[in-house]
Amino acid sequence: MKLQQSADFSRRTHRTATAIMAVVVLILHLSCKENTRSSLQLFEHPDSVAVMSTYDVSTIISDSGHIRYKIDAKEWMVYSKRNPPHWAFKKGLQLEQFDTLMNVETTIKCDTAFYYNEMKLWKLIGNVNIKNPKGQRFFTDLLYWDQEEKIIYSDAYIRVEQEEQITEGIGFSSNQDLSVWQIKNTKGIYTVDK
Repeated sequence: MKLQQSADFSRRTHRTATAIMAVVVLILHLSCKENTRSSLQLFEHPDSVAVMSTYDVSTIISDSGHIRYKIDAKEWMVYSKRNPPHWAFKKGLQLEQFDTLMNVETTIKCDTAFYYNEMKLWKLIGNVNIKNPKGQRFFTDLLYWDQEEKIIYSDAYIRVEQEEQITEGIGFSSNQDLSVWQIKNTKGIYTVDK
């Protein structure tokens, strides 16, 4: 009789332990599912997620077998699912353009840059500082470079420093190498010989 009571007690204990384990597993399973669902909500909009994130970048870009550009950036994010798809350099960008003999022709620095690759359009924002092959310096807070149309333009304030004069104005357009440019609504400081 004691053996049977002991066996019954053992079976009841085993069933109770199994039932408790089943409840614990069910609770854990449900709680994991809930966490997974909330984590997945972060990625409901795939266009908000960069498909590539690169940090402390230094890269070379070639054209027809010749090195044309060097890009340095603290952060480079690629958003290929966004409309329009683009690259983002939110922590600044420095770009150097080379001639065929690898001499630096042009330098560009800015606080933030976006490159819309389908349109071949650069948008430079904040403390844009450009030096062209003639040594002229261009300063503005907003500049566009349309590589397809081969023009650079802005509707913002711009300051151009040349060897003997400083020209300022609102609005700017230029050819791609900044050799022929025009400022709208100009004012300037010019050196005059007496």
